[in-house]
Amino acid sequence: MRFVTPKKSLGQHFLNDISIAKKIVESLSPCQNILEIGPGTGILTQFLLKKNNNLKLVEIDNESVNFLILELKINKSIIYNQDFLNLDLSKIFENNNFSVIGNFPYNISSQIVFKIIENRKLIPEMCGMFQYEVAERICENEGSKKYGIISVITQAFYETKLLFEVPNNFFSPPPKVNSAVILLKRKKNLKIDCDEKLFFKIVKLSFQQRRKTLRNSLKQINLSDNLREHIIFDKRPEQLSVDQFVDLTNLINQDLKYQT
Repeated sequence: MRFVTPKKSLGQHFLNDISIAKKIVESLSPCQNILEIGPGTGILTQFLLKKNNNLKLVEIDNESVNFLILELKINKSIIYNQDFLNLDLSKIFENNNFSVIGNFPYNISSQIVFKIIENRKLIPEMCGMFQYEVAERICENEGSKKYGIISVITQAFYETKLLFEVPNNFFSPPPKVNSAVILLKRKKNLKIDCDEKLFFKIVKLSFQQRRKTLRNSLKQINLSDNLREHIIFDKRPEQLSVDQFVDLTNLINQDLKYQT
């Protein structure tokens, strides 16, 4: 029997509880195509294979890939032995929609979410394991100190839900903190009602100085004195909902156009 050594450099913490693995897989809506990120020792994979879906796996760790092929008898043709962050996701299922699932490597979990958002036209749903603090931030609403860039950008395109917490002793090796499983379901509108590039810029600039009012944190954008007097600039970024960030983007966009 082969074993896989968890690698700290890859952020690996293997889930070792079968009931939790089954619960994660059952949380994903029925779908034709599924991509699992970081299958590791295949604890989720074994349940995904029973769903008779078109399943693909992305695993950067060569030792895990060998384990999946030799011990779980998984067909090598469905495994992408690559870094998920560098994959062209449109090619995996020939530009067809697919859902994403996984016990995500902790060191790239936020980057995985942003890549999913970039490819939202292809990904209607995601169910994944995150560090509890990251899961909270993704799902948090305005008015909280945990609300930030990843909250706003994710919730602009997906409905978010924290499903359940998983204690750290359910992993090998146990991480220092607990984890949580979250579910993302894509909203009907793939686009937001504003200039998306400017929206991303404003959200990021706002939270880089989150303790300051928007009037101060957005100083580097060349706004007119008239717009700077708008009441919305009295607020701090954590006080704005996603819709208010969209409104703010439209106000700024109109102001910049007026100046040219």
